[in-house]
Amino acid sequence: MGHVDHRAAAPASVRVYVLTVSDTRTLATDTSGAAIAALLEQAGHVLAGRDLVRDEPADVRAKVAAQLDNDDAQVIITTGGTGIGARDSSFEAIHGLLEKRLDGFGELFRMLSYQEIGPAAMLSRACAGMARRKIVISLPGSEHAVRLAMTKLVLPELGHLVREAGR
Repeated sequence: MGHVDHRAAAPASVRVYVLTVSDTRTLATDTSGAAIAALLEQAGHVLAGRDLVRDEPADVRAKVAAQLDNDDAQVIITTGGTGIGARDSSFEAIHGLLEKRLDGFGELFRMLSYQEIGPAAMLSRACAGMARRKIVISLPGSEHAVRLAMTKLVLPELGHLVREAGR
């Protein structure tokens, strides 16, 4: 079976939990989390929940771990905290939970980002992987970056990712 066959056998709709990591945003001002939710729903996926957490490693880790234990979500997508600033801790919190990393996701995201913003793309620590048979994707906090990742990488492969994680 090739990737075309895998995609054909993949679920058309999956359940996704969206978590925004931010010290400054609220759910009302969270344009990146809202964009993820809207893009998911437009593509026929189900929003299993949406929340916001401060950029504290223990809090981020606890929120993601709770969703890994929750049967409502097959995928967890976070936005925010992937830079190199002193308060950016999503990478450390999430990377430690991953059992299998999808290094190609971060590499492809930075390549696509480089085409749009140049060498500043190297500052992103966007990552993805699998934990407890669920897909975990960590995106930057920028709405533009979120839209780029969702449209070019996440949405085209989301069902396929879930299919493979569940095998």
